[in-house]
Amino acid sequence: MTVVDAEPVLEPPARKELPPSMVERMTLIMDAFTGRTTRLSLEDVARRTQLPRSTAHRILEQLVRLRWLEHTQFGYGLGRRALGLGGGDGAHADIRAVAAGRIHNLQIRTGLVVHLAVLDEGQVHYLDKAGGRFAASVPSWVGGRAPAHATALGKAMLAWLEPEETEARLGATMGRVTHRTIADLPTLHQELHRIRQRGGLAFENGEYFPGIACVAAAVRGPEGPVAAISLAGEAHTPLERVAPLVIDGARQVSQELFPCPEKSGRAHPAAAAPERNWSARTMDRLLATGRNGDWL
Repeated sequence: MTVVDAEPVLEPPARKELPPSMVERMTLIMDAFTGRTTRLSLEDVARRTQLPRSTAHRILEQLVRLRWLEHTQFGYGLGRRALGLGGGDGAHADIRAVAAGRIHNLQIRTGLVVHLAVLDEGQVHYLDKAGGRFAASVPSWVGGRAPAHATALGKAMLAWLEPEETEARLGATMGRVTHRTIADLPTLHQELHRIRQRGGLAFENGEYFPGIACVAAAVRGPEGPVAAISLAGEAHTPLERVAPLVIDGARQVSQELFPCPEKSGRAHPAAAAPERNWSARTMDRLLATGRNGDWL
């Protein structure tokens, strides 16, 4: 009897796992960002998600356009939409919480109106305001906005950006709010240079609110300005006397928000400016007021 070998049974080829859906891929990418300060390169994202580099890049750029992510020279990070999902000012709740005590102390010590604001494209967005009876004379409000180039708060933050980024935020034309408003880019760049030379102090005298003067300093992180604090009073208020308090308040908020800032390779001359604690005498030498009341 002849035994016929049975034909081997061929196993069906292993079914290749289908790639995840677009929603799943977007979720993989968003999950790679573990916090508001997380910054990842394209390679970091591709490695963490196990997605092809080209696929990761395509989805990242879509998320940037939709403002779920932002893309800077430091990499990709969570954008305003993602940070704002907590409701209200979710993206800025930590800044408000850290700054609250300093704002209260500044108001008590000076009797002036204190503002906390962030930069939103070409505008400042007011996060907090504290003041006594004079507060009603300053027509600003929490949640309100103002042109960055016309306010001390805005100029304090713009001074620490690259010139190209400043111009991209403000556009080619800048509206004049009062006759004292800086309304052209060359003059604004000169003013921002003076602010850096003063170690970050920005002044405003009737540029946005007629009859109101302000002094401001930026709250800075490893990647640039994240907010600014200002003191506002009547136009004749000697703000140079309280300017060191603003610098010190902004510095304290910066240190609490970023206790271990990483050094970056940013080449902007602003990055080299040291933190300073100035005496009143030093401030008198550092600041000068022209005949027309402009801060020099």
